[in-house]
Amino acid sequence: MLDSPVLLLNRGFAALTLTDVRRGFTLFYKGHVRAVLPDYSTYGWGEWCDVPPQPGDEVITTPGMVLRVPRVLQLLSCERPPRADVKFSRHNIYVRDANRCQYCGRRFSTSELSLDHVMPLSRGGQSSWENVVCACLPCNVRKGNRVPDEAGMSLRRPPVRPKPSPLGLLSPHRIRPEWRNFLDVAYWNVELS
Repeated sequence: MLDSPVLLLNRGFAALTLTDVRRGFTLFYKGHVRAVLPDYSTYGWGEWCDVPPQPGDEVITTPGMVLRVPRVLQLLSCERPPRADVKFSRHNIYVRDANRCQYCGRRFSTSELSLDHVMPLSRGGQSSWENVVCACLPCNVRKGNRVPDEAGMSLRRPPVRPKPSPLGLLSPHRIRPEWRNFLDVAYWNVELS
């Protein structure tokens, strides 16, 4: 429970990132954040302690009280906008490609995957979202220093730069119902071609 996610908002109610319940309660108790309900009502620590838990609420029990777990917190001193891009990193490429080799389509653990430059670096390719994909080791070796067509291979889907999201590449299936009012629902529901 203490390691489960909490959505962190800036002062303008824009989603910034996720933290965990443990850190959220620490920030809350120290007065750095306010709890936010889906109707945008906010509560300071003292007010929150007075709100009785409702049936079905997640709670933390202490010797002196039972507290609802706040699932959305608003930073009181942060006005910065959410990050405007998704960081180009090994982890984010694995997330974008869902740990699937983009040549054979099979899913692997991260330790069994490598990154492949579709257009090899030695032939002018770049290290970019549009040129790097996950590949299992056998497919990466088979492709070698060639483009997929030359190796008789094809990509399952073209590599693309992920659209910016306040939560990076978080799967829509991991979005808690309490967060939906604070996230761009259109981002998750646009039909992809």
